[in-house]
Amino acid sequence: MQLRSAIFQFLLVHISLSTTSLWVFAAQTNEPFALRISCGSRDDVRTPPTNTLWYRDFGYTGGRFANATRPSFVSPPLKTLRFFPLSDGPENCYYMENIPAGRYQIRVFFGLIADPNLASEPIFDLSVEGTQFASLKPGWSGVDEQSFAEAIVDITDTSASICFHGTGHGDPSILSIEVLQIDDNAYYLGKSWGNKVVLRPVKRLSSGTGKPAFDEDMNGTHWGGDRFWKPIKSFSTGDDQAISTENVIAETSISPNFYPQALYQSAIVGTDREPGLSFQIDIDPNKNYSLWLHFAEIDPAVTKELQRVFDVLINGDVTFKEVDVIRMTGERYTALVLNTTVSVSGKSLKIALKPSAGHAIISAIEVFEIITAEMTTSPDEVSALRTLKSMLGLPLRFGWNGDPCVPQQHPWSGVDCQFDSTQGKWVIDGLGLDYQGLRGFLPNDISKLRHLQSINLSENSIRGPIPVTLGDIAGLQILDLSYNELNGTIPESLGALKNLQILNLNGNSLTGKVPANLGGRPLHRARFNFTGNDGLCGIPGLPACGPHLSVGAKIGIAFGSLFGLLFVLVFITCWWKRRQNILRAQKLAAAREAPYAKARTHFRDIQLGKQHRQLEASKNAHASESVPLS
Repeated sequence: MQLRSAIFQFLLVHISLSTTSLWVFAAQTNEPFALRISCGSRDDVRTPPTNTLWYRDFGYTGGRFANATRPSFVSPPLKTLRFFPLSDGPENCYYMENIPAGRYQIRVFFGLIADPNLASEPIFDLSVEGTQFASLKPGWSGVDEQSFAEAIVDITDTSASICFHGTGHGDPSILSIEVLQIDDNAYYLGKSWGNKVVLRPVKRLSSGTGKPAFDEDMNGTHWGGDRFWKPIKSFSTGDDQAISTENVIAETSISPNFYPQALYQSAIVGTDREPGLSFQIDIDPNKNYSLWLHFAEIDPAVTKELQRVFDVLINGDVTFKEVDVIRMTGERYTALVLNTTVSVSGKSLKIALKPSAGHAIISAIEVFEIITAEMTTSPDEVSALRTLKSMLGLPLRFGWNGDPCVPQQHPWSGVDCQFDSTQGKWVIDGLGLDYQGLRGFLPNDISKLRHLQSINLSENSIRGPIPVTLGDIAGLQILDLSYNELNGTIPESLGALKNLQILNLNGNSLTGKVPANLGGRPLHRARFNFTGNDGLCGIPGLPACGPHLSVGAKIGIAFGSLFGLLFVLVFITCWWKRRQNILRAQKLAAAREAPYAKARTHFRDIQLGKQHRQLEASKNAHASESVPLS
């Protein structure tokens, strides 16, 4: 276990150092931070045609590896993916550390598992930093634009999380992830919106060209990200035409959006038959959208102001009046970008260019959905829930990855949330994990969930004592720990919970005296249940308590009793042996007093005396022979 822990710590340090080195390199070269992950790959790889570097998928998440099938030619040519079985939980995330604060283009390409038995098209949702920004739709694998999801988001700390939320339709499968830093003011919507939004590209069109391309393919500046542009040659066949130029276009690749020059070297223009242009896309209703319209006067037939003038209408409303590209830019072959934000109640968005002079022209169109960024959950409470997950051995099927409360479409199972407007954070006000096969212990950190009003952990196999710190959750109203394997005493601190209305501790192995503050509470319309604990005492319905002894005193008594018992056994053993010796001596004395015994003793004494006298005479004779003559 220690070896595994050491290896895990090494991996984290290695990943942290690797990501930090990317940050340092970017700072030294004045290049934006860029992290591209080839999901499921064990090695760094490079892909044509731009020799793009993709880092190995190492230590960012869980899930499983598999060989990949690319659903679209616009997907990067990678051979592996990572998928997340629904049996491992509905929420799974990539966590990336040491990301410098700033504005980012986040892009996720999807893949299909290269296994006929697992190659079904999964349907799932995606979120970044707790805000859901995409939902896959059936048939996505057959549409180039739907083979990936993208978002522009602000990262305010040094980490980023991208999560995948299962919907019960297949296992989420991820081919690659890109985290690309862009200019801090890129696609800025103004003070009224601030930075508390996530932008999701709905449509990016490059007019007048037939080749799909990324910014990298068009030699775009890296501070603009790596946008994908879908080509469109015509809005209405026969009523417009495509034009292009090789002339240099001014005012491109500049802050804050850094659009590539090639974007403005082609365009669609109206014709004599239909001078105006119009384009319509399907969108989700009742949302806000940001539109970015791109122009450059590249038509050799238009050389001065007032030759081409048109209005721009969004869903029938004039948004930009009398647009004259040459007048607004000062010269030909110069980029012009117009931006507006609209609220749309219907299911379509129509852009129309109606000229008052000449024919309408447009180079590119971008449409973003504006998503209000979610407020995240209090970090202390997230940490407490993760500790609870570990200590209780929460089954994998729960997931419990990412943020507990957001996106609001996918809160953690068994967790109830409410928004605390005072601190601008989500907090946890309920836990419902009854009948879930939990087998661990209740951690003291549960008190960090200080907004809890209800806890139901009944009908599990939770062991150990009831944490004293539960008494610190002042607003707790319901505490149900019944039918577990809890032991020890009921903490006195529970008596301080003035709002507690339901307390179920029945069906455990608790001992000792029920705190006095709890014993009288049922008189005040509270419902407490202590039955099924053979060791509890002290309130009506339970046995009376004897003298209260501390655990130390009980241990002392036990040892004293054992010592006393050993002393008695030793005493009895010594007494018994002494008694046997006395009895043996008495028997020996009685035997000597018998007549036959006395005669044998007298005869033995005479024989011994005779032998003694003979021995003495022998010694004296020997001594006389040894004395020398004088």
